[in-house]
Amino acid sequence: MKQRLVVSIENLNHYYGKGTLRKQVLFDINLKLHSGEVLLMKGPSGSGKTTLLTLIGGLRSAREGSLKVLDQELCGAKTKDLVRVRRDIGYIFQAHNLLESLTARQNVQMSLELHDDGKQDIRATAAEMLEKVGLAERVDYYPDNLSGGQKQRVAIARALASHPKLVLADEPTAALDSVTGRKVVELMRNLAKEQGCTILLVTHDNRIFDIAERTFEMEDGRLFERELS
Repeated sequence: MKQRLVVSIENLNHYYGKGTLRKQVLFDINLKLHSGEVLLMKGPSGSGKTTLLTLIGGLRSAREGSLKVLDQELCGAKTKDLVRVRRDIGYIFQAHNLLESLTARQNVQMSLELHDDGKQDIRATAAEMLEKVGLAERVDYYPDNLSGGQKQRVAIARALASHPKLVLADEPTAALDSVTGRKVVELMRNLAKEQGCTILLVTHDNRIFDIAERTFEMEDGRLFERELS
């Protein structure tokens, strides 16, 4: 089956600030991501990884070049176009960003409610997704009563519950021990593969480099593909 082109970036440049304060942070980025791929991007702090991730995720509009996500051009895109693309993207961050006042189930339900077409039982779907990430016994637990690994599992369930076409993960294992971090990333990969979506994972964690099919390195705002060893 032919893979769909999910992300297509050509000659992308990005800047912060204006006039004499303008600073270029991304230089001539070229990248193509296809459906079903698991890709990893590494590089030192300040190299531009998170900036590129936020642009791909439609969290801000790109400045110069071409950045297409799911056939939508995001360079110079209007807010409504960015919002439309974000509906097909799942986000997983180091600081899981769970709402402390909501249970695990309710945190996952929030994502489902954004995509509700009235055809599914949101409460049951959330519980089913939490079961898939190994939290069947903790669906009604609040974040304060979950470990770091369990919180990250809730974040994965929330990101994947709506069957996104693209998952963007920014340092998802940074606060986890090696065993838990490995389990979390493998879980993320397996569920995404099951759903046929693409994963782009940004990390410093060399313990999980082998999880990806392709690896990229960001250095001083420039992106290079690296051969897997």
